[in-house]
Amino acid sequence: MKALSFLALALLGQAYAGEAPAFDYAQLKGEAKALAAKPYQAPGDQLPKALATLNWDQQQSISFRHDQALWRDLPSHFRAEFFHLGMYARTPVKLFEVAGGKASPIPYARRYFDYGRSGLKAGQLPRDLGFAGFRLHGQTDWQRDLVAFLGASYFRAVGSSMQYGLSARGLAVDTALPRPEEFPVFTRFYLVRPQPREDSVEVYALLDSKSVTGAYHFRITPGEPLKMRIDAALYPRQPIERLGIAPLTSMYQVGENDHRMAWDWRPEIHDSDGLAIHNGNGEWIWRPLTNPATLRFNSFQDQDPKGFGLLQRDRNFDHYQDDGVFYERRPSLWVEPIGPWGKGSVDLTEIPTNDETFDNIVAFWQPAQAVQPGQELLLSYNLYWGNKPPVQPRLAQVVATRTGLGGVLGQKRSHYSRRFVVDFEGDIFNMLGQHPDLTAEVSASSGKVELVSVRPIAGHGGYRASFDLAPEDNQAPVDLRLFIRKGDQALSETWLYQWTPPAVRDRDLNRPDLLR
Repeated sequence: MKALSFLALALLGQAYAGEAPAFDYAQLKGEAKALAAKPYQAPGDQLPKALATLNWDQQQSISFRHDQALWRDLPSHFRAEFFHLGMYARTPVKLFEVAGGKASPIPYARRYFDYGRSGLKAGQLPRDLGFAGFRLHGQTDWQRDLVAFLGASYFRAVGSSMQYGLSARGLAVDTALPRPEEFPVFTRFYLVRPQPREDSVEVYALLDSKSVTGAYHFRITPGEPLKMRIDAALYPRQPIERLGIAPLTSMYQVGENDHRMAWDWRPEIHDSDGLAIHNGNGEWIWRPLTNPATLRFNSFQDQDPKGFGLLQRDRNFDHYQDDGVFYERRPSLWVEPIGPWGKGSVDLTEIPTNDETFDNIVAFWQPAQAVQPGQELLLSYNLYWGNKPPVQPRLAQVVATRTGLGGVLGQKRSHYSRRFVVDFEGDIFNMLGQHPDLTAEVSASSGKVELVSVRPIAGHGGYRASFDLAPEDNQAPVDLRLFIRKGDQALSETWLYQWTPPAVRDRDLNRPDLLR
């Protein structure tokens, strides 16, 4: 028999004494580092037959009993409830409660759930079944979630609208490469019992995948916006070609600038309408999202970014007309790095979709220096979920992007061109005189820019910049850039866009419906 380490003997003694083992973040990081040195073992997802054969309606009838919520009988501002394994959440996770610096397992129990019309009976499910994830509720509303962790390393949260929308992930690995993406999994969660009347709640998580392990610490503070402080320690098992830090996942099907899939009666369908970036050099960038015909990947190089996020700027119900899922209430999500992140890029992936239930937008930070096995990568950042990011540019912001057939109204078109119309709003315009001499600074990576103009929007208080682009005789994507200036002073954030012209054979000036 091999000699046991002092730590192993101590834990064994605690187990015999019925004591929960001590727990802290340093211990979790040590476990993640040790795990990275071992061969990867994929988590099991083989459900018991009685559960695996449930249909959709039976699965949906399983619900958590509110009277079984964790911390329900404590003077706490928070409660936790658990998700049941099933059709779309097949990988079990282990849950622990941390109290007094010690972690106690939360075993699966039938008493937590109302099985409704599922037909499941006692004895059909094993006692060590595990959970699919968990959610947190706050004292202002014990019925609706504040935060939910469910599936792989996905999680989401709400601001004051109490409306879910886009999601975040612990980590992204090899997104938008010509091979299947790797999805790291949170295999364990440690829920820290809140102190009485404490306004924040803490969660720790252990991450595992074929390429990397990690230890995470979340400090969650509800409000408008809801704030998450995240500390992460990553330990690669093998080289990773594309490592996505603070990945955000959203949906964009149809918007005012992209009507490719506009067959629905609703004019706009999206959880987010743009990617915002606050560069390390202080520049503010707005990149409207699209639903491209083919997969599109853009990389925005930077050093020590101040922040980035997927935002839902358009909050006008009339633009969506959806009184069921309320897209105008979907939260924006802003990433704020803590400390310098060095050189890298904010990467944006846009995937074609014809279904609003499919998340087709991914954005994350990719370090320029590739991570290697044996390395420890420490990162900290804040996530803000709410109507607006906690920081705003003093410059005018883009509030709408529209496109259509170019040319001069009333004149015969001699060639094909595409018109781009960008609306800006901001208090900075209030400082201008009645007839300011403004310029729309436009550039394009190819093609010819025509008919550039900038003018006030009547009764609006903002300014509208527009231009036409006559593309070359190919379908190479065109990168566009625009901002409004007065003299040498920029008055607006920078609008970036990527547009793919239609095939030359489809540029029929008499059939503009073909050109959208």
